Amino acid sequence: MSSYSFMQKTRSFMRFNRLRDLVSDSMAIDMGSASTIIAVRGRGIVVDEPSVVAVNKITGEVVAIGREAQEMLGREARDVALIAPLVDGVVADFERTQQMLDYFVRKARSGFSQFSRRAIMSVLSGVTQVEQRALLAAAEHAHIGRVYMVEEGLAAAIGAGIRVDDPHAAAVVDIGASTTNVAVVARGTIIQSHAERIGSFDIDMAIIDRLRRYRGLIIGEPTAERLKIELGSAIEPKDPERRLNVRGRDVQTGRPGAIDVTASEIYIVTQAIVRKIADEVRTSLAELQPEVAADIYDRGIILTGGGALLEGMAQYLQKETQLVTRIADEPRYAIVRGLAQLFDEPLLLRRVTRNEPFPLLGAQPSPMES
Repeated sequence: MSSYSFMQKTRSFMRFNRLRDLVSDSMAIDMGSASTIIAVRGRGIVVDEPSVVAVNKITGEVVAIGREAQEMLGREARDVALIAPLVDGVVADFERTQQMLDYFVRKARSGFSQFSRRAIMSVLSGVTQVEQRALLAAAEHAHIGRVYMVEEGLAAAIGAGIRVDDPHAAAVVDIGASTTNVAVVARGTIIQSHAERIGSFDIDMAIIDRLRRYRGLIIGEPTAERLKIELGSAIEPKDPERRLNVRGRDVQTGRPGAIDVTASEIYIVTQAIVRKIADEVRTSLAELQPEVAADIYDRGIILTGGGALLEGMAQYLQKETQLVTRIADEPRYAIVRGLAQLFDEPLLLRRVTRNEPFPLLGAQPSPMES
């Protein structure tokens, strides 16, 4: 082959690559129990919606997905059921997970795109092969070319600013809606990781339970979350008597009712949950090798996930672990940011992926080929 012909083919291939990038999307997908967040390479975060599906009970048809479905919560029609397809970070309803992911992926695609060339998805530490296959099948339904699965602890660390070539260990605690994941990473790999099925959603459920038992008022999940956000604190509140008037259904009469709830009451509820999270962190860090423990002592703990935004969470964990604790910038987006950065580290991606890159649309190239 002449050098001119070779150069022509090389230029044609490069033009094809640029065109392919224009009409397809490389996605980072953090699909959790509470929210699904998708970032597209070159465009940033394009989807951030609740992981909820509204279904007609009679026909089984999907009525709404994501934010539109979430807005129905507590006020849905009698023939509509709201379903959370992922429970504790894993697929609980296979069909609805497929429909939800397909909807979000289509929403994330650019106007030119008909398929997604590749995606990196986060998975919990200890995810089973059955759970992996469920996610892969959902990705296939969403017309994604290749899927790489990466443990969310590593993704959170990278997204929180830990360099992939850093030889020293770092500890990241990701507090999600239903799970808390403690991961220790060094040199772009996980040294130790453990996920416990407890998270910020447990605070909502504990608030609902307390008000029903001790205050005689039944409230819904949106009201409980509002109480958590506005009054909740992991440490003793500055103004214990700060209060919020909430409405619901009276337990005894069944009629509409209202009560005032104070910050001190929500603090009592919150303490039981954050104490369990702190216990999990302490247990995980107690199993480290001495050199790794020394690194963590020097560097402290990084908090990620939506649960990190609970008032006083960093101060509480710092007191309980005796380690400097800081919250990552935009902690809810740490995992998806870390996943997206792995597109620029193809060799590391191949090394840390939890599955063989799954060729759903076999003609599409892997990240190593692009």
